[in-house]
Amino acid sequence: MTTKKTLFDKVWDSHVVSNITNGPQVLYIDKHLIHEVTSPQAFNELEDRGIPVFRPKQIVATADHNTPTLHQDQPIKDALSRKQLEQLSENCKKNNITLYELGHKYNGIVHVMAPELGVTQPGLTMVCGDSHTSTHGAFGAIAFGIGTSQVAQVFASQCLLITKPKSLRVSVNGKLKNGVLPKDVILYIISKLGTNSGTGYFCEYAGNVFEDMSMEGRMTVCNMSIEMGARGGMIAPDETTFNYVKGRKFAPTGDDFEKKVVYWKTLPTDNGAQFDQEYSFDAEDIEPMITYGTNPGMGIKISENIPVDENPSFKKSLAYMDFEAGESLINKPINFVFIGSCTNSRIEDFRVAANYIKGKKKADNVTAWLVPGSKQVETQIIKEGLKTVFDEAGFELRQPGCSACLAMNDDKIPQGEYCVSTSNRNFEGRQGQGSRTILASPLVAAATAVEGKIIDISKQLN
Repeated sequence: MTTKKTLFDKVWDSHVVSNITNGPQVLYIDKHLIHEVTSPQAFNELEDRGIPVFRPKQIVATADHNTPTLHQDQPIKDALSRKQLEQLSENCKKNNITLYELGHKYNGIVHVMAPELGVTQPGLTMVCGDSHTSTHGAFGAIAFGIGTSQVAQVFASQCLLITKPKSLRVSVNGKLKNGVLPKDVILYIISKLGTNSGTGYFCEYAGNVFEDMSMEGRMTVCNMSIEMGARGGMIAPDETTFNYVKGRKFAPTGDDFEKKVVYWKTLPTDNGAQFDQEYSFDAEDIEPMITYGTNPGMGIKISENIPVDENPSFKKSLAYMDFEAGESLINKPINFVFIGSCTNSRIEDFRVAANYIKGKKKADNVTAWLVPGSKQVETQIIKEGLKTVFDEAGFELRQPGCSACLAMNDDKIPQGEYCVSTSNRNFEGRQGQGSRTILASPLVAAATAVEGKIIDISKQLN
């Protein structure tokens, strides 16, 4: 009798090089993505030990975290950022690694540019020294973030010594309400399950809600798997996946592509396969979401009030945000809005924003930054006329990069200010020292910028 396998099992098991009895496994890694922040120490370690990079052709590098989002054609002013980008260029040149430097037509946030170039494909194992590598699981790949010492391990061997995680499935079925976007779906799931619910697991998202999503929506969902503690997230590849991959720069072509599709169609979870943990939700229960605290699990429907909780850490979080338990966030004045990050900086996100913004004006009190995830997205925004919509409404379209998601460049939210952000983390000081982050979808962010305050967007739409 054949064992029924999950999508995760199929991809994982086909990449195991060797087993250690009752211990970790040696896992082969198909693609290694790197950027300027977590790679220098790994390169130095290899050099100190006289070890060459084993398979440079399996590595793709980009500059994204420290990059400025204005005047990218000029020398970088910040000395640390400049040094890190120079170091990345030197290391890639020395080791014959493909690098998309600042200004290159394929440059962008690592988790945006790799999928749009067709580097990301179903059935692969992918790693990067970045926690949101889980994004690539949207294609039915096993993708996860690794630490600097593991980056060196993959450089040296194209393998990782790792213990296999357990399996988790989250199913969402039904019809989503008007104005509910993929970002709302994942924020809802995390608010219900908590930030530790996925610890020790790889999560598969199943059900018609994910089947009906675009690839960009699926990437948003998988991107935030790490925020519920999961090692990564996956969605089974289907025709939507194949159509997205086809024709991209590094995608297989002709007969090779057709052969790949035949294999990719074998990857979805077998009927009757067992998961270590399962959760299910009704799509009808999900509404536009916002966060009110200092972790992504502290989320509510935009129409709800902040819950009451006597836990000291909960109270500390509310004190940092200067919110009250039981308070509604409707009509809360907001001075900063950020649409960008590896969660929501793809063309679909800017189309949603432009569709709402068109014919309206940004509120006078709001600074609104729109930061595309790649040069290709930036080009598309201009080509589709979205830039004109944003310019006329008073929004600022900047150049690609991680930007105000984590404030490693000049894009920082001032101390004490609230920012409605489409990024993935609302930790204390994440967007700048003393800044206060409210996570939301591109639609909610756009509406906030226009109104100058948080509004119940569902009332407008219905």
